[in-house]
Amino acid sequence: MGLDQSTPAPSRAGRNLPAAIAVGVGLGAVILGSLFWQKVLFIFVVLAAVLLAVDEMIKALRTSGAEIPRVPVLAGTTAMLVAAYFGGPMALLVGLALTALATIFWRMPGGSIGFVRDVTAGVFLLGYVPLLAGFAVLLVQPDSDGPQRVVTFFLVVVASDVGGYAVGVLFGKHPMAPTISPKKSWEGFAGSTLACIGAGIGSVVWLLDGDWWAGAIVGAVAVLTATVGDLGESMIKRDLGIKDMSNLLPGHGGVMDRLDSLLATAPAVWLLLHLLV
Repeated sequence: MGLDQSTPAPSRAGRNLPAAIAVGVGLGAVILGSLFWQKVLFIFVVLAAVLLAVDEMIKALRTSGAEIPRVPVLAGTTAMLVAAYFGGPMALLVGLALTALATIFWRMPGGSIGFVRDVTAGVFLLGYVPLLAGFAVLLVQPDSDGPQRVVTFFLVVVASDVGGYAVGVLFGKHPMAPTISPKKSWEGFAGSTLACIGAGIGSVVWLLDGDWWAGAIVGAVAVLTATVGDLGESMIKRDLGIKDMSNLLPGHGGVMDRLDSLLATAPAVWLLLHLLV
């Protein structure tokens, strides 16, 4: 059969690039609008994305046989993020602990068969998605420069993704982790590193009035965490036998497919900015 001329061929890196760019720009506009209009609205943006990601993960983990209690996990996710904004790191951790206990309690009436499997999957999900997302919420807390800290966080992760994608597509020859993510290359990782460090320096100097070396450290650490986050989610999908968490975002896959690098990077950037800037 011939190729349908009305269907655009996939890009070398496997994305529908125009759709991916359009979705990315739209999401960026929503984030920036919430941050600089009323920063409390940013919490609702994060909460919406995280609840969708948690729902995707519940459905994905169900393919392995795990039945995660939805009510305590979704309610606890909401409570954790709201607590992080109004109460800080300690409130986030207390929210995690209480939600884990609620998940265990909620599952008990279902009997002992599969109990450890279901509770373990639920607690893993809580630690992987809402806990890590809580650090993005903590970034916006400071009254003086909270929105700028969030922008710095997003810029370094986006730079890592775009730099790795562009250099990988153009020059990628040496696979980085062929059994996990075949399209990732060492050349792409080099592009991610240069772009991420550059974005870190520019963001910290121009947005936060910090030192250039602090921005370089933020960028260097962010490229490592972003890469680990991406590979980690790829491992989960391979283990579960799925390609994407969903098809909600054209050109990207699911919400979780866009949050993977952000989740892994949020605590590192929060800590570095807290210590260095």
